[in-house]
Amino acid sequence: MIYDIVILGGGPAGLSAAVQAKKDGVENILILERDRELGGILNQCIHNGFGLHTFNEELTGPEYAARYIKQVVDLGIPYLLDTMVLDMTDHGETKIIHVINEESGYMTIETRSAILTMGCRERTSGAIGIPGYRPSGVFTAGTAQRFINMEGYMPGKEVVILGSGDIGLIMARRMTLEGAHVNAVCELMPYSNGLVRNIVQCLNDYDIPLKLSHTITFIHGKDRIEGVTVAQVDDKLKVIPGTDEFIPCDTLLLSVGLIPENEITVNAGVEMDNRTNGSIVGELRQTTMPGVFACGNVVHVHDLVDFVSEEAVLAGKGAAKYVKGTLDTNVTFTTANGDGIGYVVPQQVAMKNVEENVTFYMRVRQVFENKVVNAYIGDQLIATKKEKKLLPAEMVNFKIAKEVLEKYPAGEIRFVVEEAQK
Repeated sequence: MIYDIVILGGGPAGLSAAVQAKKDGVENILILERDRELGGILNQCIHNGFGLHTFNEELTGPEYAARYIKQVVDLGIPYLLDTMVLDMTDHGETKIIHVINEESGYMTIETRSAILTMGCRERTSGAIGIPGYRPSGVFTAGTAQRFINMEGYMPGKEVVILGSGDIGLIMARRMTLEGAHVNAVCELMPYSNGLVRNIVQCLNDYDIPLKLSHTITFIHGKDRIEGVTVAQVDDKLKVIPGTDEFIPCDTLLLSVGLIPENEITVNAGVEMDNRTNGSIVGELRQTTMPGVFACGNVVHVHDLVDFVSEEAVLAGKGAAKYVKGTLDTNVTFTTANGDGIGYVVPQQVAMKNVEENVTFYMRVRQVFENKVVNAYIGDQLIATKKEKKLLPAEMVNFKIAKEVLEKYPAGEIRFVVEEAQK
């Protein structure tokens, strides 16, 4: 089996990249998906709020996925379901992808280009090391979401949620609508890690308490969870003695962060960025390995699926250019995160591939009010992004026009949070 482009993952990023590559004239494309249907995590996200940027209307997750699945089918792009990718090896002009499924067993697939769209996974209780026993009733928020929305199982009735990421907030509402009682949402940081709209719609509208600067210090119960001890933390995230509170519950949901799913990426030898836990990418999402592209949550965790699709379009264009031999590999600019910025994507820019502008995606390190994000090349201020409020939970999209960047031969683009100039 030999292809021009193989896409590892049939979620929103993989589908969008496949559609774009096909539209750009690449015929021999294959999508690999480990689940029993295309759509990825969107299939279990039955709430609305998707598609406002991409389709100019509000859709549920399955509806958003269905739009792209229909395009894949209409364009005749083949895909394999229930197929697990085991490894990817570099053979110069081609990549060998090792896969397995129930129908065909072990297979090797040869491709000229690969697009990595494996998404991300949730942190578990083991990853954050909560003291206590290991009773039943402790779930990641995404697992509970799948149980309720796709499998038809109710995880529990008395619920505590640790972490105020978007999926945790959404599950607070979902559990409430299904008849459970959410006793509290606890957040280690002094601010929520979810979108403001989700705090309002999922917590405030249902009078669910949000305990900021709080964490769980002990899980009680041996067979089934019986409750948790919650304590307040100081500005250094250390537990404050004497602030312990016992909250009874039969279910604990963890929404404590997402990790890009990059085992295959690392094993293949692609250069990584420890700020994002994803690969280093260029303006068309090309990685440091020729012919390998990456986009979506496997590169950095997004808050809106519309931006995943936006990035995947770039990856699809880049892979198509690579297959046709028109992709430029000479890096013009690198990016750097200055004061207040946690990371910047893309990390590299090859200007000959840029059509109109470059959108840089970034997150701030803390909450800022009445500040701006400035972009510098050397000491020269080249662009400014104004925001009323900058939140770590909300990704900043900083667009810089091609004609602005073309004024400079090369260099480092540095992004900094600063006071707005009067």
